[in-house]
Amino acid sequence: MINRIYIDTSVFGGYFDTEFNDATRKFFRILNEQNVTILVSEILELEIYKAPDNIVELFESLKNIEGVDLTDDAVQLAELYISENVVGRTSIADCQHIALATINKADVLASWNFKHIVNLERIRGYNSINFRQGYQMTEIRTPNEIFIDEAGS
Repeated sequence: MINRIYIDTSVFGGYFDTEFNDATRKFFRILNEQNVTILVSEILELEIYKAPDNIVELFESLKNIEGVDLTDDAVQLAELYISENVVGRTSIADCQHIALATINKADVLASWNFKHIVNLERIRGYNSINFRQGYQMTEIRTPNEIFIDEAGS
């Protein structure tokens, strides 16, 4: 069962994107129905409040939010992802999302970012570092992979 989920910014955009909107809307509906705790960081908030109004309104409509802070440990873990070449320096915000999900023990991180986050090679890289640093392995999935039975997918 999914109790705690970290959602990156791409999922909010997916709600209004014709390619991803069906799966994303089901995802948010199930989050609300099951009262899943949504982990929200200041990084996410900064990205959201630069987005169009419809994305801001979607974000502000969420229930069961738990704020998570970008701690020194999260910054160091994100920097380790960069220094070990899982992704390049320009992906630091993505790395911080993953580090925050990891350190705050999210059951899963949801994303539509296939280049830097939901990418098998990169997931293996993130989790190799997580394991070596004594953290849990982080499940990283697209919204349509998380609630398969409930979404009828």
